[in-house]
Amino acid sequence: MRKTTTTPTARRLAAATIALGSCLALAVPAGTATAAPADPVKTVFFGDSYTANFGIAPVNNQDNEKGWCFQATENYPAVATRTLAGKGITLDVQSDVSCGGALVHHFWEKQELPFGAGEVPAQRDALKWDTRLVVGGLGGNTLGFASILKQCSAKLRQHPLLPGEPVDPDKPAGECREFFESGDGKAWLDDKYKQVEAQLDVVLQVMADFTPDAVLVGYPRLVPKDTTKCQTAAPGQTELPFADIPQDALPVLDQAQKRLDDIMKKVAADNDTDFVDLYDHTGGNTACDGADRGIGGLLENSKLELLGTPIPWYAHPNEKGRDLQAQYVATKIEEVLNR
Repeated sequence: MRKTTTTPTARRLAAATIALGSCLALAVPAGTATAAPADPVKTVFFGDSYTANFGIAPVNNQDNEKGWCFQATENYPAVATRTLAGKGITLDVQSDVSCGGALVHHFWEKQELPFGAGEVPAQRDALKWDTRLVVGGLGGNTLGFASILKQCSAKLRQHPLLPGEPVDPDKPAGECREFFESGDGKAWLDDKYKQVEAQLDVVLQVMADFTPDAVLVGYPRLVPKDTTKCQTAAPGQTELPFADIPQDALPVLDQAQKRLDDIMKKVAADNDTDFVDLYDHTGGNTACDGADRGIGGLLENSKLELLGTPIPWYAHPNEKGRDLQAQYVATKIEEVLNR
């Protein structure tokens, strides 16, 4: 059972609650839920494209604007729910509001969809008075990982379908290592990390007022420790896993992701929230691990098409990676519900 705090975090929450217009008066106190693991557990999944599993077809809601969230019908929430059912643990999924492109603040604000396709409500709106469990992950888009990738890749800067802009388009992609290790680039990253930490802190505090159990899910590892593996294309591919990103910049990408993982882990611990450390468990399934890769390469075609044109994975989990996400998330949910 998670506990709330009386630290400055709690005081920030009080202010944020007013700003967000949260209906916390309707929430059930976190200490009152007593559902046993064998009972259906009312569950909400939230998150960005890594929860939605962008790149895996088919997608849900193809007949309405929510289709632009690119939420796979067989995303890891669906696979994990099925896995748990096989163990006698039934998740009564009230909603899966994961959506590609979601920023942390889209937990409490509506999200504008790409190409003027419309909007989706704040993900927080899916939480109900009887929600028992909330699972998912946010943070990568608020950090600006697409901008980091574009800062380091001339090819991605030219690609029309990848959202985001390089941090400084006047700096050559080949100099991105130096850019992010000092000066304006480092300052930009430091500011983004502070933003992610503060906003995730609010998200987890809001969840604590709605539901007794929450699981924050981190991101799978993209870059291996041995970056020489990234200089070989995956089986059947012609592009390198990280396209034209210089090899000396790959550790910078890995360090950026590791720092994000550490922040998510810290915020979870500060809020007594369970955390799934996918980064720590997927070092042998990075984008550069060939047939064992759980991450599709930046320009490797995914299973999705847009207007008849294949959409690249953009370093998102493929089916193997999705199954790894589902495995570790299901294990954590089982642990939480069997306490």
